[in-house]
Amino acid sequence: MGKLREPLNDMQNCGLPAALEVMGERWSFMILRAGFNGLHHFEEFLGTLGIARNILSNRLARLVEHGIMKREALPEDRRKIEYRLTAKGLDLLPAMLALRQWGEKYGEGIPSNPVLCDERDGRPIALIGIHAHDGRLLGPMDLEWRDVADVSKAVVEGGPGEVRPQLSALR
Repeated sequence: MGKLREPLNDMQNCGLPAALEVMGERWSFMILRAGFNGLHHFEEFLGTLGIARNILSNRLARLVEHGIMKREALPEDRRKIEYRLTAKGLDLLPAMLALRQWGEKYGEGIPSNPVLCDERDGRPIALIGIHAHDGRLLGPMDLEWRDVADVSKAVVEGGPGEVRPQLSALR
């Protein structure tokens, strides 16, 4: 992965510790998975996941606190609450799918059933991968770390047809 390395002792300039602080345990992922599968009510999560009430309450509160889910009272009965994924929560789908695919490959070795498919043609989704700005699939040997200032300069100098990454995503 090139000569430059991430400063591994610098936790403030890496998004991984922040993501793990919010999502770094099993129940948060299982609640998120249930949300992606259309569950919205506390009792649905409780009965489907087999999670203890206090743990579910704690994890839902944490997901709401971090803006991954939102808590909304139903208009027809303000006493009933729904939990819905926010845009921030929906953005976790690729990470969830990558972890699931990794687990299928190295965990049990058994493909999940049902299989997640493209709604348009009914075919299974592709493996989640790392893609270059032009769509090429990249492997570990195709990657290198670069200083953000050098990347900013390269993006500014890029040609008119080049797809430019958002630099905020690089920090």
